[in-house]
Amino acid sequence: MLQSIKQWLGFAPQAPATPEDNSMKYLIVGLGNIGPEYADTRHNIGFMVLDYLAAKYEGKFDVSRHAFVTEIKTKGRIFVLVKPTTYMNLSGKAVGHYLNSLKLPPEQMMVITDDIAIPFGKIRIRVKGSAGGHNGLKHIEQTLGHNNYPRLRFGVGDSFHKGKQVDYVLSKFSADEQIELQTLIEKAADAVVAFGTIGLERAMNQYNTK
Repeated sequence: MLQSIKQWLGFAPQAPATPEDNSMKYLIVGLGNIGPEYADTRHNIGFMVLDYLAAKYEGKFDVSRHAFVTEIKTKGRIFVLVKPTTYMNLSGKAVGHYLNSLKLPPEQMMVITDDIAIPFGKIRIRVKGSAGGHNGLKHIEQTLGHNNYPRLRFGVGDSFHKGKQVDYVLSKFSADEQIELQTLIEKAADAVVAFGTIGLERAMNQYNTK
């Protein structure tokens, strides 16, 4: 008691601050574009997965630096959900800022993105990988200086004519796809939680579909 009073009065050295334990905290970045014209399009599947997670675990997105941000808790883990507001081509701004501000290593981040190289209905979790022509991933790689971070690729298929890729990814899912879409979003969300709770390798084994 006397020692604490002395510290408060400035007569005794205070105990050094203990470093924050972030081992149970994960940064989840869902890629997409802001604005009603982009809502529910294939390119915005990252936003859609985070919207589902936030609703399920009672998170509410607030406007913050470079992104809409919320925090959810489940199974003893904290997931910081980030939807960049910089538009797809500058996604790395939000990634760099929140990795630094949360003091997290890239291994504790997962980026959710659409992928035309994967058939609709399939997801692939990867430890790292190339941008594969995806502008959001390209900017993240440029910002971080490497591509060594986990990502969840949500297959949107490649049913477009030559030269129509941009129109395709910026269009809404077809009527047939929308029948399955909600179930697939829920599966991707479960994979995100698994990443933080059972680890990347086991999540890959459980959720990567052939």
